[in-house]
Amino acid sequence: MEYDDKMKNRMKRIEGQVRGVINMMEENKDCRDLVGQMSAVRNALDKAIGVIVSENLEHCVREQIENGENTDETIREAVELLVKSR
Repeated sequence: MEYDDKMKNRMKRIEGQVRGVINMMEENKDCRDLVGQMSAVRNALDKAIGVIVSENLEHCVREQIENGENTDETIREAVELLVKSR
């Protein structure tokens, strides 16, 4: 799968959020603020995982349908990836 600039920028924003968390730790910020930021990072990663799996699933299923192939295994694998990511 090819990852577009939009996805790469999403990951760079997450990277920036993680750096922000580290800075907060170095500045001894309140744990409530720290946990709030960490939760935001986790949510952003969850969304990125969802986008990657869904786009890849769509691409693979379309290709398999065009080739007259069964899509059951591909869908099962995508669901397993999503479950594993939680």
